[in-house]
Order: sequence, then structure tokens, then C-alpha cells
Amino acid sequence: MYPNVINKTLSLPDGRTISVETGKLAKQADGSVVVRMGDTMLLATVVSSKDAREGVDFLPLSVDYQEKFASAGRIPGGFLKREGKLSDHEVLVSRLIDRALRPLFPGDYHAETQVMVSLISADETALPDALACFAASAAIAVSDIPFAEPVAEARVARVNGEFVVNPTPAQMAEADLDLIVAATMENIMMVEGEMKEVSEQDMLEALKVAHASIKEMCKIQIELTEETGNTEKREYSHETHDEELEKEMFEQLYDKVYAVAKQLISNKKERSAAFAKVKEEYIESLGEDTEVDLGLVSTYFGKINKKASRNLVLDEKIRLDGRQPEQVRPIWSEIDYLPSAHGSAVFTRGETQSLCTTTLGTKLDEQMIDGAMHQGTNRFILHYNFPGFSTGEAKPNRGPGRREVGHGNLALRALKQVLPSHEENPYTIRIVSDILESNGSSSMATVCGGCLSMMDAGVPIKAPVSGVAMGMISDVETDRHVVLTDILGDEDHLGDMDFKVTGTEDGITACQMDIKVEGLSYEVLEQALMQARDGRLHILNEMKKTIATPRGEMKPHTPRTVSLKIARDMIGAVIGPGGKIVQEIQKETGATIVIEEVEAGGLVNIFAASQDTMDKAVAWVKGIVAMPEEGEVYEGKVKSITAFGAFVEFMPGKEGLLHISEVKWERLESMEGVIEVGEQIQVKLIEIDKRTGKYRLSRKVLLEKPEGYQERPPRQDRGNRGDRGDRRGGRDNRDRRRDS
Repeated sequence: MYPNVINKTLSLPDGRTISVETGKLAKQADGSVVVRMGDTMLLATVVSSKDAREGVDFLPLSVDYQEKFASAGRIPGGFLKREGKLSDHEVLVSRLIDRALRPLFPGDYHAETQVMVSLISADETALPDALACFAASAAIAVSDIPFAEPVAEARVARVNGEFVVNPTPAQMAEADLDLIVAATMENIMMVEGEMKEVSEQDMLEALKVAHASIKEMCKIQIELTEETGNTEKREYSHETHDEELEKEMFEQLYDKVYAVAKQLISNKKERSAAFAKVKEEYIESLGEDTEVDLGLVSTYFGKINKKASRNLVLDEKIRLDGRQPEQVRPIWSEIDYLPSAHGSAVFTRGETQSLCTTTLGTKLDEQMIDGAMHQGTNRFILHYNFPGFSTGEAKPNRGPGRREVGHGNLALRALKQVLPSHEENPYTIRIVSDILESNGSSSMATVCGGCLSMMDAGVPIKAPVSGVAMGMISDVETDRHVVLTDILGDEDHLGDMDFKVTGTEDGITACQMDIKVEGLSYEVLEQALMQARDGRLHILNEMKKTIATPRGEMKPHTPRTVSLKIARDMIGAVIGPGGKIVQEIQKETGATIVIEEVEAGGLVNIFAASQDTMDKAVAWVKGIVAMPEEGEVYEGKVKSITAFGAFVEFMPGKEGLLHISEVKWERLESMEGVIEVGEQIQVKLIEIDKRTGKYRLSRKVLLEKPEGYQERPPRQDRGNRGDRGDRRGGRDNRDRRRDS
């Protein structure tokens, strides 16, 4: 029996459609849908356990997005030939989904929940990443899993001054703004994107355009919930409560906790110890034989701590470390800290510190990308590392997790907007940020430190970039809110917003925002953006005290590079048959040579560790592409000797014939003992055969003519013409006899 399929369709502003269907695939999951736009299809499923595991007091939510290679008609590379560990791109899309969904699950729902979104059909003109959250939320909408309300994502780009929702890759290539926005019917939940130094007002306008389309996706999900009959969600009880204990603790401890918060302790460890002391004293007052659930004590104390710390900000406009809401922590930075690195910087803001390095490599160092929909290379790489010691913890080093990938990607998007063009800077650039201390905004410290390290390395960036993390404390009941600049780790945990903004003096280059409460208005967003601009400019001014512009010269141990433009038909000459010529240049000089075909012809990038090496390689390449001129004298190398003369390489890759009659003024019977293979000699180019392109060389014209030397008559005048005629007649007779 064919399944009962429910299908809904919505239209984008430009007429393209997005459809979502349920009831056909993966029906044993708690919820499943297929979302389609063009030929792009996503299968989203969600499964949630009926009960929570004992001792779990959080939502164990896992979100995985994976692109199946078959969706694009490709077979995976590598030995195994199957999909394996998620790529960085898939991890980043998984994070986009997770950050939008997680705040909408009930706070007391602790059942293990898994969301999986798979790309099962790929269309190059319909990018799947902006559809993945819509698919995941729709799968939850058709299930009985408790969820506050539908959510969806949309990408908005500005192309030639016009905003486009879910643009094609061709449109994105021309865009100066690229944002992915997640929202419910009423509220913005998540924003992430990059921009070419746009204004705060432009960004707000983009959010409004995206939200209008998202509302249509949310309406579709509400209709799906009603038609599938899953309007009533499952009942659950994942927490135990002791209301009397909670009330008692609040009455006894709130004022004490508030007093600790008001001490305005700037040191994170000292502040944590002061709060912990209040909790320890309360537990000691219960006695050793107490029957009170100490787990609940910790839970309720956390709530008291959160409320007191938030009220301190709302009531007195003072933060835990004593700063005003708009105040940035003290900053110091240093460049050239690591003598052997191509560029290095230490950036410290409060108790957050990043050690950044910049390394410059060749095209051969580019990162290869081989995904279902993404193939090619990447010449700008940024890696973010977050070791346990940065927060005073001992934890095993298991390699980068999703947090490291996400923070590194945000910093990369912030800095890539100011990179020089490929012609200005042919290097592959790798930045590494090692977080040595962390108390909030380590990704923004990476942006600042990475920018300083590039300037220290002499990378000619267009403008310095800084970043700042904004937060917010709000109270819906009293309609109060305070926007915080440069948030602490505690403020991130206690607050209602985490809004990271990066940019230059002229505009925003990247942003990332997560909202943890409902009802965030555009007015508050605008306030946060303008306050972020002030903070960003303050940080930029502090950075400029260390270095204001990129170094004019790279450090002595940095590989040098020279780019030579050559004609398209000379590319093969430089490479040589089977790469013979370019390999010989690299072997003989020690330089690294990368040859690319560009629109204007060929581009030869030469990388060398010393000027002498560079000069040799450049001269060699220039010699290959230079055009020989008749009458010019060249320093040549004898490559081979024959009975009638010698072949001399007078320019790289160009050989000419030095006839035996052009070696010396004296008549030579043979070439034996006259010159040797490998010998360096001066020759003059006396003729370029216009028909064959062959070169005739002469050595004797550069030698002094012997005294009494007499010119021999030209070849056509020597000998008896009659004899030549007789010989021709003999040949004619032989031809006639052969024909008969």
C-alpha cells in the first residue's frame, strides 16, 4: 500500500519554490521529512529517547549534517571510498542547525536526542546549507518531541545593491554581504556570515529580508504539525524538584551571593572561589548526616548565582569584574615574539590570551578540498586550538572539536575580507591561534592576534581587523535590558545573547550571533551593533599602538617570491617535455616554481629562500621566455658535437647550430679536439630561419680574422658548373632507366 504522503510548497521572492514532504521515507524515526529546492534534496530525521539517563541534567542533543557523494554523482576519494568523518564544512553546517534548535527545546527536557540531515541529491544552483535547519525543524514538527516553536534558516546576499534570498553560487560570487539567519515566526535566533566592510544598517536590513522568508517556512511547519496530527507532544518528567529546599536556599543565600557579585572581583579564579565558599558554608550548615539532595543544592545554587549576577547588572549597571557595560577589558599586545616564525603576535585582553603565528608557503601548500559539492583548493587557512590549560583544566588532547572548527571559521571569514589579491600576494597563508588563557571572546582574540601576526609577517592586508563579543542581560517582566561589550565567560553563560562582530574602521567583515531568549527586537540589535562598533574601534586603536600597518619588508628567513607574466604559448617552454625544464631549474637553483594559466596568459611564481637563488631562477625563466634576436651575442653551452658542427644552447631551452665552417676562420676538417661538450663559448646569432624557426650561430665572427686570410668563394660558385650539369644529367638518366 502506497504511504500517505503530505507535501507542502512555498515560493521565494524570485519565484523559485521549496517543498517539504513527510510520510514517504524513514517512517520509523520519530519524525522525518524531505526538503527539496531545485534538484537539491535533504532527508532530515529526528529520534529522541522516551526517558532521560540517570544523572543527566542537560539536553544531550547531537546534530549531524552529511553530504552523500552519490548525491552529486561522485565517488569519495581515498582508500576506503566511503563517507567517513564529517568534513569541516559538514561540521560547520551541523553547528548552524544545532545553534538554532537547541534553545527551543524545553529547559527541563534531558532525553538523548539525535538529529540527522543528509544531502541525498545535489544541485549546484541550490545550496543545501541554508535549507538544513528548515529540514531539521520540520522533522521535529511532524514528531511528538516537545519543542517550543518552528524555526528555519535562510541565506541572504546583497548582489549589485539588491538583497537575494537563498542565492545561487554565481550570485554569491558577486555579493558584498552573505548572511545565514535563523528565526522563528517572531524572533531572530542565530546569525552568521561575512561581509565586505558593510555598515550596521545594511546588516539590519539583511536580517529583515531573511526573516520575511523564514516566516513562510515556519507557517508551513505549523500546517505539517496539524495535518500529521502531532499537535499534542509527549509527556515527560526528567527532573526532580524540592520546592521547599529551593525557597529556603533562595532566602538564605541570595543576599550573600549578591554581595559576592558586588565585590567586583576581576580575577576569574578568585571570583569562582568566593561564590563556591558561600555554597560550601551552606552545605556544612546542613550537617554530615543530612538527607538533602546535594545535587539539587548545586542546581539551585546555580540559579541563585545566575539571578544575583544578572540583577547586579540590571539594577546597578555594574558587571562582575567592575566594568561599565560599554567598557573593554585592558589590552596589551606584542609582535615578533617568536623569532623563527614568519610572523607572530601575542594578543591579550583581560584574562583571554592568544598566541598567533602566520606562515607563508607556496601554491604547493594549498589545502585540497574534496567534498560532494565542494572541490578545489584553499590558499588561506586558519586553525584555532583550545587546550585545557587555557581554562586551568586537565583534559586529553583529542584534536580539534566542533567548537574549535567553528571559532576558527569565524576568524577566517573575518580576516579573508582584507587579504591582498593573488597577484599582490601569491603566498599560501596559514594562521594558527593557540589560546593560552580563556575568559570569554577567545575567537575575537584570534581575529586580533591573527591580524597582528599577518602585519608582522609583512602580508599587505587592505586594513587592520578587530573583533569584539557582545552580550546582553534582560528581564522581560520589567522590560529592562543592558547590552555588554567584551563579555566574560561568566557573562556568556549567564547572559541572553552572544553576538560577535568583526570589522575594520570602514565596516563589518563577519559576525556570529546566538540568542538565548525570546523577544529580541531590532532596536536592541541596532543598539548592540552600534555599541560593538565603538568597542571594535577602541580595540583597533590599541592594536595600532603595537603595529599600525604591515611591515614594508618580510623577515629575512621568509621565502621570497617573484611573479612573472608570460605569454600563453610560452607556458610549455618553461615547463618542458614531461616537466623536464622546470624540474631542472628547481634542481639547479633551489627555488620552487609554480606555473599557472590565468586569463592574461601564464603566471610563473618563483619562491626562494635567498636573493641569489631568486636571481638565478628569475634569469633562467626570463631567458626561456625571451625572444632571440639576430645579431645578438650570447653566452652559450655546447650540448652536443657532430661531424658537421656543434649544437649550442645559447638561451635557456633554445639551441642553434654552430656549423663547422663558423667555428674558426681556418678551415676545419673535423670537430675533434676543437671544442668539448659542456664548454661555455660565446656565439652570435646570425640567422633565424623564418620557415623552420631554426637558429644559425657563428663563433668565428667574434674572433679576430687571421692576417692574410682570404675569403673562400660562396658555395654555389665553387667547383665546375659543367660538372654539376653532367651530374644532374646522370641522375636524370638513372631516373629514366628506373621508370622503364
